[in-house]
Amino acid sequence: MNKEKHIAILGTRGLPACHGGFETFAERFALYLVEHGWKVTVYCQKEGKSPIEEREWRGVNLVDVYVAGDTPLHTIAYDYKCVKHAVKQKFFILNLGYNTGFLNAYFRFSGHHTTINMDGLEWKRDKWPWPVKVWFYLNEILTCKLGNELIADHPEIARHLSTRVSDSKITTIAYGADDISRNELVEADNRFIDTLGLKPNDYFVVIARPVSENSIYEIVAAFSQQERGKKLVVLGVFDFENSPYHQKIEAVASDEVVFPGAIYEQGYVAALRYYSLGYIHGHRVGGTNPSLVESLGTGSAVIAHDNAFNRWVTNDEMLYFSTIDQCSNNIQALIDNTLLRDELSIASKDRFKAEFTWEKVLGEYLQHFEKLLSTSTGTATTNEDSSILLPRSNAKS
Repeated sequence: MNKEKHIAILGTRGLPACHGGFETFAERFALYLVEHGWKVTVYCQKEGKSPIEEREWRGVNLVDVYVAGDTPLHTIAYDYKCVKHAVKQKFFILNLGYNTGFLNAYFRFSGHHTTINMDGLEWKRDKWPWPVKVWFYLNEILTCKLGNELIADHPEIARHLSTRVSDSKITTIAYGADDISRNELVEADNRFIDTLGLKPNDYFVVIARPVSENSIYEIVAAFSQQERGKKLVVLGVFDFENSPYHQKIEAVASDEVVFPGAIYEQGYVAALRYYSLGYIHGHRVGGTNPSLVESLGTGSAVIAHDNAFNRWVTNDEMLYFSTIDQCSNNIQALIDNTLLRDELSIASKDRFKAEFTWEKVLGEYLQHFEKLLSTSTGTATTNEDSSILLPRSNAKS
């Protein structure tokens, strides 16, 4: 068994991170591992027909894998090429995603030890047509069966996985985010608030893909029930010309609702959260959602959809809604009650520091790999590789 401290990360579009929450995790973890004396290889998706190439970025070895396009079929082809390349190498493998869980068979039947973080319940998301839901459902089952260990990012995900496999196979490690304070927001980020015509503590913010499972319509309808004297800023890519769901949102929105589009600059998004009167989180499906955790990291007062996922992340200390009227009442409560906002802000920051700092989350992942390294000589495999698989980078939304 190879005991070199070398980990490969698969399943993202690559580094530096510029797409989703789990790419941010991959970047953070890769750099964290380098700081702790590990060698790190990250597989990166590139469009084209070139052979596999390697390069270095901030001490991390990047492997560029080329596919001809950017469709779901090309993603499957990309994952396949990554697995075929990685299975021949002598390092631990961290694969972000079970979207192509059937590929885990390559690791299992070649004698690799696999740990799989199962992300959220992709097959439950409203945005997918039923053939895609079936695909995710079957791949989830296959991944559970093929993996030696499973990692859940939320206790509810762990409980779901326990209906498929023994509890002894499951470990829970949450998602992390940055601890944002006012002093850490650069001057340009502060000015960005002004460019949107906003003032500190004078607006609410929603950051989510505009799909039905994220309750965007319900939130906009709730805010628009009456004149608030505040703004509602809804970040996301909207297609008001062609999407019936987006048209429904636009039709119900009052003049106080702002749709600035998608904003990817992390400093700007952090500033929007930090200076907001409150963050409204409508996600109904999933585990530890990055957007919610990031809002806790800015000390935001939170109004969240009432479900077990959001209640655990926020420690049952925020405001919750199941209906449009409940959401509307919670919005007005935050507008009218400064003391309530301050209490929720303090609770938000305390919860973040207790559970979701990068130091805590990355430390738990490192501890997991260090344990595998120390016990690898006792693991029965047919070659000198070991593999760890975690959640798909585009799964979080």
